Amino acid sequence: MKKIILLGASGSIGMQTIDVVLGHPEEYEIVAMSIGRNMDALEKIIQLYPKCRNYSVLQQEDAKVMQEIYPELSFTCEDEGLLSLLDIQADVVVNALVGFAGLKPSLKTIEKGMVLALANKESLVTGGPLVKAALKKYNGTMLPIDSEHSAIFQCLQGNKHSEIKRLIVSASGGSFRDKTREELVNVTVKDALNHPNWSMGKRITIDSATMMNKGFEVIEAYYLFDVDFDHIDVIINKESIVHSLVEYVDHSVIAQLGTADMRIPIQYALSYPDRLSLKQSEPLDLVKVGMLHFQAMDFHRFPLLELAYKAGRRGGNSGAILNAADEVAVQLFLEEKISFLQIEECITKAYEQIQFIENPTYEDLLATDLQTRAFVSELGGN
Repeated sequence: MKKIILLGASGSIGMQTIDVVLGHPEEYEIVAMSIGRNMDALEKIIQLYPKCRNYSVLQQEDAKVMQEIYPELSFTCEDEGLLSLLDIQADVVVNALVGFAGLKPSLKTIEKGMVLALANKESLVTGGPLVKAALKKYNGTMLPIDSEHSAIFQCLQGNKHSEIKRLIVSASGGSFRDKTREELVNVTVKDALNHPNWSMGKRITIDSATMMNKGFEVIEAYYLFDVDFDHIDVIINKESIVHSLVEYVDHSVIAQLGTADMRIPIQYALSYPDRLSLKQSEPLDLVKVGMLHFQAMDFHRFPLLELAYKAGRRGGNSGAILNAADEVAVQLFLEEKISFLQIEECITKAYEQIQFIENPTYEDLLATDLQTRAFVSELGGN
């Protein structure tokens, strides 16, 4: 039985991970979970999965209250408490944390010799070189959970790395995929959150509309699969059925298809190299789907995707700048303090003006994150 530590349990990936575990109680056991501020969700999780005995929350007061309610369980808090969960013996850590805060737990997971099942894109976007160095030093294992990277990972099975011609990352196109740039001037928050295919969190839905999320995925793919940026392409598949593809030197293209259900890549990361049944998920019916539509990526229409390629090639702390700028700019848009197109302006200005560091330490990345957040927040206040 695999023992699992689940970081970010109350989010979408976290809850679906619990669902996968409940579907295979003979295969998996969650021994520790982290939850941020959502104590209502934590209480529901405790009722849903009472076997778990160890929890970490963000605030000390919440930990104290929960400890009084559930004296038989263990509650820690803040960053130190979160990292202490990784001292518990386990086989796999599912890192479904949101933001830069996920980097340090990823590094500690690798150091502890546990498999890192990664859904925290910021670990690679902001700290890719640090993660890669840790994997090499500790002979670690990292498996992707994002649907696009899981798809590529599956398409690579049984093939040689030297025979890869290119990786093709699939994109839905987001809420405004059929709009021109001129039509984006007055779009609302409500419009932007109306994704045609997926039900996701607010930030990732906006990132899908700007294509920033796809830019982050390109950077992730570079670190996950050791394929340079000149050989990573993005294509729009409006139905979100083809999750990604790999083209080989003989012009064969292998694609991974499936329904829009994140439990599939989550379970594959947990069960790899085996596959288990997934009764909770609907099977893909291609006859019912009928047709699949593909469209070339337009960098003029989606300039943040082009900026992500540029940042990925520059390396250093560039990804940390992009991530922090995007997180703050998206929040400013959600609060209706800036327009949709001003998201691009804020991120571009931060990329151009925040100091570049070629070989950053973790402390450098943390400083970059804080500096960038302050810079973009000030832009939004003007």
